[in-house]
Amino acid sequence: MTAPANSAAQGPAHRLLRLDGVTVRFGTSARPALDAVELDVAAHEIVCVLGPSGSGKSTLLRVIAGLQQADAGAVLLEGREQSGVPPHRRGVGLMFQDHQLFPQRDVAGNVAFGLRMRGSSRAERERTVAGLLDLVGLPGAQRRAVASLSGGEQQRVALARALAPRPRLLMLDEPLGQLDRGLRERLVVELRSLFGELGTTVLAVTHDQGEAFALADRVVVMQDGRIAQTGTPLEVWQRPASEFVARFLGFDNVVEATVQGEAAATPWGKVPVPENTANGHCRLLVRPAGVRLTSAADGLPATVAARTFRGTHVTLLLQPACGPQLEAACALSDAPEVGERVGIAFAAPDVVVLDAASGASGASGAVEAAEG
Repeated sequence: MTAPANSAAQGPAHRLLRLDGVTVRFGTSARPALDAVELDVAAHEIVCVLGPSGSGKSTLLRVIAGLQQADAGAVLLEGREQSGVPPHRRGVGLMFQDHQLFPQRDVAGNVAFGLRMRGSSRAERERTVAGLLDLVGLPGAQRRAVASLSGGEQQRVALARALAPRPRLLMLDEPLGQLDRGLRERLVVELRSLFGELGTTVLAVTHDQGEAFALADRVVVMQDGRIAQTGTPLEVWQRPASEFVARFLGFDNVVEATVQGEAAATPWGKVPVPENTANGHCRLLVRPAGVRLTSAADGLPATVAARTFRGTHVTLLLQPACGPQLEAACALSDAPEVGERVGIAFAAPDVVVLDAASGASGASGAVEAAEG
């Protein structure tokens, strides 16, 4: 099975998928499941959609696949509007977290299913199945029963089945959600390498930000049926666009602030801000890496309220003399004990001015939805 060249070798990638104002409503609900969503995906691009439960991630995939009708807007694949095109004619693959393998078929029978429906010859089916099983790390597994496979092996078979008809767009719905963390971390690295080798265009939805950041070229964060932010994993992580995105990513050091010059007035006192920050009222995020520990005499006095070992570092919860608690991260060797007095200083590169239109109530509601 010959893999197409990676997009980087083919020059500028063309637009494969476009969503143009796609809106979906369920019943008489006041809030649409998708609200005028605009999204482009380039050929050979890997895009991961993140968001809490109820943000519209899975509905987005179902609309693109033709399993859910849009109430407004258009889905275009390679420039062709898909309204009225049945799912099996769209040339897209869809893979769910629960695998949905056929228990009565062996591995080869599962992988070849789409090829049989397409009328491929037996010889072509056998070549394609063998090639895909090699690619996903299951060489020679054609005759194995589905029931004899581990969860990770079943996920690999489901992936091979989705890839077999060579879909122009592969969509993954929580693809690794049922696997243990160690296996997920290994598979996500293998998947990114595999998709790069095949030149596959991928649109995946997940609630796991670590999984999305490891897999994606671009991340899309959804909130209440809308796109809250899109960018590379590094851009979204370093510069969340709103309080909702910041809190969804797990950042809690967010306060009201007023920027004047090179610093902002906050409940924690003066906090330095990046160069060229506009003056005025805002919501301010201090990423944990920007909370630096000093002696109590040299910084904002605080008490260590809690510490959590994270393997590569220690997370500290600090109670300053004034203002809300702060989360900080430091090396195990430098971590103070609970109850110790420390000082806090702030590093401007890890201070982010958030979208002033993003209210705390919307963010807290989204966090509650994610926890629910």
